[in-house]
Amino acid sequence: MKFTELKDDIKSGRRAIYLFEGDDAYFRTSAENMVKNAFLEMPELNYISFDGDNIKGAGIEDIVSALAVFPFMAPCRIVKVTEFYPTDSDYEKYLKSTFENFPDTATLIIVNSQSKKGCDFKRKKAVSYFDCNKADRETVARWCYLTMKKSGVSSSVEACEAIADYCVNDMARVSKEVEKLIEWGKEGLITKADVDELVYKDADYRVYQMTGAVSRGDYSSFTEICKDLLSKGYDSNAVIASLLNYFKNLLTVLVSEKSQDELAAMLKMKDYALTKTRQQAKAMGKDRLIRLIDGLYAVSASTKGGLITPAGSLESAFAQVFFG
Repeated sequence: MKFTELKDDIKSGRRAIYLFEGDDAYFRTSAENMVKNAFLEMPELNYISFDGDNIKGAGIEDIVSALAVFPFMAPCRIVKVTEFYPTDSDYEKYLKSTFENFPDTATLIIVNSQSKKGCDFKRKKAVSYFDCNKADRETVARWCYLTMKKSGVSSSVEACEAIADYCVNDMARVSKEVEKLIEWGKEGLITKADVDELVYKDADYRVYQMTGAVSRGDYSSFTEICKDLLSKGYDSNAVIASLLNYFKNLLTVLVSEKSQDELAAMLKMKDYALTKTRQQAKAMGKDRLIRLIDGLYAVSASTKGGLITPAGSLESAFAQVFFG
């Protein structure tokens, strides 16, 4: 299930084992707190947490023992383990019996930031898995709209989509920016102009805009965005590296024989973004992409070797991209 389904799921009752797994820290933390707020009583006596990185082999028995402790004047005891990736053999030896005969007076919360080799908790019958990976643009924009609406602040769809874009769908950032916008727009309407003024544009999004300007041949926007990135801590090497990565992705998409799904997974792109990238790659052509990649590598090497100044390297890179 998705994180967004957890609220309704909790209304149906407490589950034995929750697995909150994904790369969005906001979703993971929020999911954990939602379960604790719904089912945990007297936390000083009925709650304990473990750091999974420090638990290996026989140490897993400490978690099993904690689950077996009877709750104090409450329906259940909650045990949380973070970054818990036991091997299949450790699962069979220390956890299988408890997972298959789980005590009805306990709830186990496993909070993992990623999937790792070893025991696949998602396949275990007793485990309720909730996807806490970054949400897509539409989901984030809808969350922004509904959250502001609940606080009495209206917002446009364009404004909510801009929040998602500027924060690169990072819910930890999105939530903070929405809090700020709610304070700003109490009893009013949040517009795209408000978002442009108040929401900090994530560097990743600015890089995306910069490479988009390259594909359009928009030199004015390109240089403006580069100046903005430089003012936010990027140096010439980072800007050139971003351009190199962009052109290498275009070339990979253009020449790869992998399927759409395989390429999307390898490049960590959504289908829509991959389709747009493929269109840009075809428009630029293989020969031009190879020349750009070779040229930018040469500029980067010259800068690192002291043959050209950082400012000169940027000017050289810009010239190659737009006039080479």
